[in-house]
Amino acid sequence: MPETAPPEKSNTAPSFWKRRVVSPIVHQLTQGITPEKIALTLAVGSACALFPILGTTTFLCLIVGIVLKLNQPIIQIVNGVCVPIHLPAILGCVRMGQWLFREPRTYLHIRYMNQMFWDDPSLFFHRFGVIALHASAAWALLLPVWIPLVYFIFLPVLRELDRMRAAAAAAKATAVRPPLPPPA
Repeated sequence: MPETAPPEKSNTAPSFWKRRVVSPIVHQLTQGITPEKIALTLAVGSACALFPILGTTTFLCLIVGIVLKLNQPIIQIVNGVCVPIHLPAILGCVRMGQWLFREPRTYLHIRYMNQMFWDDPSLFFHRFGVIALHASAAWALLLPVWIPLVYFIFLPVLRELDRMRAAAAAAKATAVRPPLPPPA
């Protein structure tokens, strides 16, 4: 059997995406978590991470993860990855909620809302509470589409990652194993 040289190690550092997102998920696959469970965690975690009330997603991901017995590190990673699209998602849910409930469009100015929240919380909740409820209703209507869509997009990718990880582990095990002694 011909001997092969060990693969050369790259001197480049892994990218942020690989280090902070891909590697933890692959690590979970090595601990026996199935690709199906990770895909469910990604789907539900991304849905919770886009909940249209600012400052609630970490707690929501924690509670939903505990109730559904999902992987907490992965669900919180997904929550962090979704931060850049959270504000546009909130605005989309607000607009969809206004359309669903036939509400007039409300001008949402972050600085004004922040000042009102700290100066007069009761006025803030009176003025924006209904908008938040309507946005939450719109978000809830999107969940039956969002969760299966994300699940079925990531499931084949995760199955392939698991297959590649298993093949690499099998190749490593056969490469390390010493040759059998000749029969006596």
